[in-house]
Amino acid sequence: MPNLVNVQFDTTSTSKSNALGMRPMQARVFEQRNEPYILVKAPPASGKSRALMFVALDKLINQGIKKVIVAVPEMSIGSSFKSTDLTSDGFYADWHMPDKYNLCNEGNISKANIFREFLSSQNEKVLLCTHATFRLTLKDIDISLLNDTVIAIDEFHHVSESADNELGNVLSEIMANSNAHIIAMTGSYFRGDQLNILNSSDEARFKHVTYSYYEQIQSYQYLKSLSIGYHFYRDGYLSCLGEVLDVTKKTIIHIPNVNSRESTGDKYNERSAILDIIGRGHQGEISANENGIYLVPSKLPDGSERVLKVADLVDDGPSRVKVQTYLKNITSADDLDIIIALGMAKEGFDWEYCEHALTIGFRSSLTEVVQIIGRATRDCKGKTHAQFTNLIAEPDATSEEAAYAVNNMLKAISVSLLMEQVLAPKVNFKIRGEVIGNEDGDYEISIDDWPNPPSESAKKAIENSDTIIAKLTNDTKKLHSVLTGEYEPEVWRDYHIPKLLRESYPDLEEEEIERLSEVFLTAMTVSAGGAKIVNGDKIPEDAKPHIEDPTEPYNGPSSGAEADPNKKFLLMGGKFIAVDDLNINLIHSINPFQQAYEVISREIDTQLLSVIQAQVRAMQSDMSIEEAKALAPRIKEFQAEHGKNPEVGSADDIENRLAIALQKLFQWAQAKRNQEASQG
Repeated sequence: MPNLVNVQFDTTSTSKSNALGMRPMQARVFEQRNEPYILVKAPPASGKSRALMFVALDKLINQGIKKVIVAVPEMSIGSSFKSTDLTSDGFYADWHMPDKYNLCNEGNISKANIFREFLSSQNEKVLLCTHATFRLTLKDIDISLLNDTVIAIDEFHHVSESADNELGNVLSEIMANSNAHIIAMTGSYFRGDQLNILNSSDEARFKHVTYSYYEQIQSYQYLKSLSIGYHFYRDGYLSCLGEVLDVTKKTIIHIPNVNSRESTGDKYNERSAILDIIGRGHQGEISANENGIYLVPSKLPDGSERVLKVADLVDDGPSRVKVQTYLKNITSADDLDIIIALGMAKEGFDWEYCEHALTIGFRSSLTEVVQIIGRATRDCKGKTHAQFTNLIAEPDATSEEAAYAVNNMLKAISVSLLMEQVLAPKVNFKIRGEVIGNEDGDYEISIDDWPNPPSESAKKAIENSDTIIAKLTNDTKKLHSVLTGEYEPEVWRDYHIPKLLRESYPDLEEEEIERLSEVFLTAMTVSAGGAKIVNGDKIPEDAKPHIEDPTEPYNGPSSGAEADPNKKFLLMGGKFIAVDDLNINLIHSINPFQQAYEVISREIDTQLLSVIQAQVRAMQSDMSIEEAKALAPRIKEFQAEHGKNPEVGSADDIENRLAIALQKLFQWAQAKRNQEASQG
């Protein structure tokens, strides 16, 4: 199946350091250095670790903070916080990480004792440890010992407000019972399991600093595009891996967990089979060198032959240490060709030459997939395109697992929709003349009919629009339109978005929730389907205007050739809209999932599409009364047009969904009458 997402980067290479040696993202974070609680949301390779160094040093030197504790999810990531020369580039202090208090080094036996010693020391300033060491040590100490300390949590998405998440509980206790400052850093402020990272009251105390994928990529010098695609397999993934693996591309292959349905159950046999597939029928002998790297003779697609260097991170035996050491010291693209991994080479892993992230099987964590994609999107000389491919099981109508496969397919596609959003240009909203959030967006949409000045909660919601949109697209129940072609903007505006806003910002007034729902529907729509904002002179001459109502007079340009070069336009495929003309009715006429649906329906056969849509219908039958109420106007329109009620089981997906909504409304009305009768 072709790629669902194809993004071209209009790179500007503007990533210049300022007088203090800070890149743009780091300077943005440093502007908020006096805030006690800072949440940094920025993509891989944007410089989050150094941003932390700048802010932490300022807090030590200028803000009365006595100590810094940095916690990372695993020891291998600790190297990002090693001692660093910052003064040579203009900053007023260097970052010094003492070996004794670097608890991510091998050999520290009593980490908890060293941690306690650090807290009681008058002179030591910086400690580095894992999340596990941090939470386990703090179980047994007085939280007040963390007063006048700054705590930095890297990869913050590992936290959640769940009672079972000990790190989340520790942070809540620290915020409640000490004056410690907290700096949280993440490349994806959402969790794959859909749990909230923080409760709403704690989250409201953080100053969010966002540096988007779009901004990061704009500063790239070499990488020009990213594609995200999906391919189906039958009879086991090894049967078609060779069809999607291009051995001429630097590739990380992630095989499925041994306990998953996609796995054969024997990771070593899978590794060996993949080595054979990489060889592409070459009869030469596969060997391993002194670094544990496999040397695989291969026939390349052009007919030539070459020995490919393959790293095995599946084998967790003694040789893995040698392989990891080799990977840390790679200095050239010629040093490695392919990595085969299972649980490694994801978060925090850096192989800048990677061009293709090939993941086999469904991954339940959206965060994990975004991290994997991040392995391929590093800027690197000689790399112009990055590719993510997910190889997943094809739904089978005769299988009892059809529902499982379709649900996995929806979840996988949600990654595409999310990446489409995070790679889109940033939109600012101007409400009653006031620009909400940072004034560095790529374009802005004015909302002049907001009834009153927006509340602080409303402003915060708009500032954190990336988080809201990520949560909206991280829920497969909302994504049936991708596989059926139907789109119900009113359900999003009147149910999905308001529900999330009430949960995230309980202080919002209902009138503001209504307005904000329109704002987020707009933001989500204008970023979907490969849409982008361009000046009029960048519109293809043969592009046509998107006209909301063909019966109304239209006075704009009739083609791209007539577009004003000084105006901003939203370009979607072969159609364009002037940004100044965007309004909620026009937004409702645009289906943000249309492009994904067209790709899927065009590239899979009729039988498979019917299987998929049947499973989606079954999922839709579990509809809430709020969703049904949102569809009531559509039901009335259907009744007026067809002179009958919509029928369950109709071959028309939209009619079927309206029929389910009508049934739900009948049941709700009957239950309400019964309740009134019993009370009266």
